[in-house]
Amino acid sequence: MNTTDLILLFLSVLVSGTLFFLIRNPSPHLLKLILAFSGAFLFALTVLHLMPETYANSGPGIGAWILAGFLIQIILEFFSEGIEHGHVHVHDHNQNRFPLAMMLSLSLHSFLEGMPLSSDTGQDGHGHGLLYGIMLHHAPVAFALTSMLTASGLSRRYAFLYLLIFAAMAPLGAFFSMWAHEASGEMIRAAYPALMAIVIGIFLHISTTILFESSNNHRFNLYKMAAITGGGLIGLLAYWS
Repeated sequence: MNTTDLILLFLSVLVSGTLFFLIRNPSPHLLKLILAFSGAFLFALTVLHLMPETYANSGPGIGAWILAGFLIQIILEFFSEGIEHGHVHVHDHNQNRFPLAMMLSLSLHSFLEGMPLSSDTGQDGHGHGLLYGIMLHHAPVAFALTSMLTASGLSRRYAFLYLLIFAAMAPLGAFFSMWAHEASGEMIRAAYPALMAIVIGIFLHISTTILFESSNNHRFNLYKMAAITGGGLIGLLAYWS
């Protein structure tokens, strides 16, 4: 992973979160379509690209780490209230209070996702597919985060500050992985498949949750179906590229 990739990862969050300040009344329907698209892309990328390569480069016990990532995401969402897949919950008793647990959980989630992005520790083939997957996943999350922070009573200045912190977490995860590789050599390289498997578990939980929630009362919606199909096709193209 080079400096340009780290900057793109940072800007994908920063730009998406900043859009909340520019769009006064964002359409909930449009946000759901974006989430459906990103969920389908993440699911296709995970199943077609990340899982096969991780299994091919690891031992038979890698499935336990995928399950661990899935369970870790369940625990994180207990504190983040599902903001990773677009949920925004602002309770009356929480207004004018900074949602610390949500921010810490979301930051840890982002840091874990960024760790396998290090080109020094990664396997050939994951490359930019994982980078684009995380960028696409973080874009609607950043929008939802900014919405939740401002609705909680924070000023725009402080909401933007915490948006900057969230934007930095995935690049910091990648940077930490590169630093750890230089410091410990083979140790971090040996741990890479487990890190990748944890991220796969996180992606599986998030993407399936988004897809299950994309239909209201199990009714067919042409626009959402088109968004899901488009996301899946782009994930397939990323697999072939």
